[in-house]
Amino acid sequence: MQRIQLGSTGMEIEKNGFGALPIQRDTKEVAVRLLHRAYEGGMNYFDTARSYTDSEEKVGIAFKGMRDKIFIATKTAAKNAADMRKDLETSLRNLQTDHIDVYQFHNPPFCPKPGGEDGLYDEALKAQAEGKIRFISITNHRLPVAQEAIASGLYATLQFPYSYLSGEKEEELIRSCKAAGMGFLAMKGLSGGLIRDGYAAAAFMETKPDVVPLWGVQHDWELEQFLDVVAHGAELTPERLATIEKDRKELSGDFCRSCGYCMPCPVGIQIHNCARIMLMLRRAPMQKWVSEEWQAEMHKIENCLHCYQCASKCPFGLDTPRLLQDNYDAYWKYMEERKQAENA
Repeated sequence: MQRIQLGSTGMEIEKNGFGALPIQRDTKEVAVRLLHRAYEGGMNYFDTARSYTDSEEKVGIAFKGMRDKIFIATKTAAKNAADMRKDLETSLRNLQTDHIDVYQFHNPPFCPKPGGEDGLYDEALKAQAEGKIRFISITNHRLPVAQEAIASGLYATLQFPYSYLSGEKEEELIRSCKAAGMGFLAMKGLSGGLIRDGYAAAAFMETKPDVVPLWGVQHDWELEQFLDVVAHGAELTPERLATIEKDRKELSGDFCRSCGYCMPCPVGIQIHNCARIMLMLRRAPMQKWVSEEWQAEMHKIENCLHCYQCASKCPFGLDTPRLLQDNYDAYWKYMEERKQAENA
């Protein structure tokens, strides 16, 4: 096992963390078994969120009575102090604990700061003084917000999308976090499902000593793969390097981080969701994305003007109209196959 210090927190964690978003799709029994197995295999950092339906509850059931053996991180997507406090108290109940180790503002469109009209940071400071929060942190998909958070000196960690499909802009964030004494937590280490070789992804992360990947786990086979890495490491062999180079060549332009900088769309397309809907079908609870509401949203792509306003605003240089069309085609193919399977 490889234990590291998370930024300047003093927390000694296993370098590979457990991302608890996908366990929403598991039964409580399966989720608890996975969480226990992760701990037994050496993982001790577990990341969830208030918005991940029942994920917090499952984490709380799994680790009741052994709170001192693990570190728990969760998130609030609240936009004001009152809602943040409500979220915090709900999270504490769900997680069956009296404190959160790392409490994160969940992808806010701005960088919360003391004295802000939203009151978020001031409320977090109050909760910290009460002992309910150990460290105040932030997650984001937006480069400018992430950069501002690092420069502010207000946060213990930054959680940001990062994988071997990432580029120089993300590498600079990692360097800036290290210089600021912040921990860097990598979400979407498998690029939301684009990367299929977990060993190659883990081997890449092994070359990044200042990055803590949070591996999203839903199935036993996924977990065992990452626990093998925890126990034995993952060497960046020529074969794995070849996989990485092949994926970079084929996929680097296809990963929407859902930062929302492309919005608004002149014809009302939810670009930041529609351009990655096939990833969400694979990794998140399915029913939302196959609902009549989301079928209607996907139909809006038919009205795309190909004005390229969205592409011009993308901080990652993605060809968003092409991504929309690719996801549109794949989505309706998926829906037709689903219908045929139901009628079989």
